[in-house]
Order: sequence, then structure tokens, then C-alpha cells
Amino acid sequence: MDTRSFISVPGAPAIAGLVFRRFRGEADYPVMVAILDACNVADRLEYINTVEEIAWVFAHLTNCDPERDMLFAEVDGETIAFSRVWWVEESTGERLYISLGFVRPDWRRKGLGGAMLRYNERRLRGFARGHPGEIPKFFRVWATEGEYGAQALFASAGYEPVRHYVEMVRPIDAPLPHAPMPAGLEVRPVEPGQVRAIWEAMWEARRDHWGHVPPTEQDYERWTRGRLFAPHLWQVAWDGDQVAGMVLNRLDKAQNEKYRRRRGYTQDVFVRRPWRRRGLARALLVQSIEMFRRMAMEETALGVDTQNPNRALGLYESVGYRPVRRHTFFNKRMELERQDKDSGRA
Repeated sequence: MDTRSFISVPGAPAIAGLVFRRFRGEADYPVMVAILDACNVADRLEYINTVEEIAWVFAHLTNCDPERDMLFAEVDGETIAFSRVWWVEESTGERLYISLGFVRPDWRRKGLGGAMLRYNERRLRGFARGHPGEIPKFFRVWATEGEYGAQALFASAGYEPVRHYVEMVRPIDAPLPHAPMPAGLEVRPVEPGQVRAIWEAMWEARRDHWGHVPPTEQDYERWTRGRLFAPHLWQVAWDGDQVAGMVLNRLDKAQNEKYRRRRGYTQDVFVRRPWRRRGLARALLVQSIEMFRRMAMEETALGVDTQNPNRALGLYESVGYRPVRRHTFFNKRMELERQDKDSGRA
């Protein structure tokens, strides 16, 4: 291997044969899938990881250069961990400096995750030093409730929980409330020429949401090319030629096959401001559940911010959804006054 691809990671654990290297391009995709799959099993997660999915993500990265912003750990030539960093600016003006990492379960609790997190923070500080000083800056990480090691690592590194999201599931045959469509609105099949208007309406409604980041044209391209993009399943309410609200339903056939279930996702529930407080979200949600019942699904699922300002959690509970898993986001304020020699320019 080209020695120029090796990276020095201060404070790395004393593991025989351990080295750190850069991203090797598409050749690393299968390696990443293998580590992600092992983490899924250990942490009881249900993500679908494929080479194609990683290639799709990496074709649409923002504020991230994989060749400079990724770190891989190897022991005797075998890759056992990797991480990636990037940054985003929220609508509030805050900038988040994000670190995402995965350590193969049989190599956890040896100090590897901590060393990689510290390296990532140095790299992120390198980004931040080129950004306006007056902008509030925070490191950001997240973990699911079963990832105990990650949560302990974040706590020891000074991160604090700032928000919780929950996954919710309801049996398809649970009773549904009466939820008529508000007067003057109608649901129509989505036509290809309407997708852009629906996208723009969705992001307009999202402006109220915590963590809102204005979308880019690349985000739109990534959305329309995703494997779960399914306009034929959407329930979109129109007021004449105006989008009033939506539930952007989807099916994850690969996930259903892997876990031997029949689940439909009633995900991305949005109502634009002029049409709120009229029962539209409830009506669209009930129609979505009924659609999946006709498709012989056994359950429906969605995710929600527990502090959603529009009381979405209460709405979903009233329709029969119950929490099954919690995800937590953690922040740590970034301090730039103390600059170390290794600013992450690896």
C-alpha cells in the first residue's frame, strides 16, 4: 500500500498491527458494507446496507471530501473501523460539525472509537477555522438507544443530548379514527410534473422543524434518485393547484424481505401553514394506513421528533402508533481558542 495513504492519529490505542489510512474510493464500499452489517447485528438496528446505496450517498455528498474527510482503521491489513466528517449550516445560523463512525463489534472497547472521535474533532476544527468567527458552532453526533458504547463515549467526550427522535409502529388492523378530508381539498395521484412542487411544499413546511437546513439542488437530485422514492404511494392533498399537505409513503422491500415482515412507512407527514389545524394530517395519515392495508401490509411505521412544535407525536399516538426505538442527538460546543498543532489537515 502507498505509504502516503497512512494517517497519524495521536492517542491511538496500542494495538499490534494497527494503522490508519485514507479512503480508497469504490474499493472501500464492500468493506464499509461489511462493517455496517456487523454493527447492525450487534446494535439491533435494521438499516439496509449495499454497495449501491453507499455509491448513491457518496455521489451526493455536501461539504465533505471523502479522500480528506474519512478515516479508516486497519489491523494487519484488515479494515475494522471507519468514520466520516462534514458540516452543515442550519436555518438558525448555527453550524454543525458532524462526525459519523463505526467500529466493528469485535474491536470495540479498546479505545479505538475515542481516538477516531478526537481525530475527527481536530479535522472539524480545521473546517471551522475557515468559517466566520461569530457563527455559533457545535460538534454533532447521534446514537440509537441500544448503542450503549457510543453513548458512553459521547458522554465522556463532553457531548450532551439535545433532541430525541422515536420510531413508531402500529398494527395494520388496529382501529382507525374517523378522519374526513377537510372541505375544499382533494387527494389526486401524483403526476411526474408535480414532483418539484411537492418537494418545494415539503421544505416550506419543514422550516418550522428543529434542525432545518435549507436544501440544495443536489438534495433534490439525491431525493428523486433514492431507492425508496415512490410517488405512486404518496397521499398529497391539493387545494386547487396548491399543495396543502402530504404523506410521502414508501415501501422498503429489501428490509421487509430481510426481516420477514410486511411494513409500509407512512413517513414525511407535512402540512403547509395555511392548511393547519383542520385535521388534514390525520386524514392523510388514515388514508395512507388504509392504502397499506389494501396492499396486505401487516403494520405501518414512521419516525418523529418528540418535541415537534406541531404536536406530531400526540397525533401519531392518537392514530395508534406506539414507540419502539429512540434515537438521540448530542451536541458539544466547539471551542477554537486553544489551537493544537494537529488541526486535522491530514
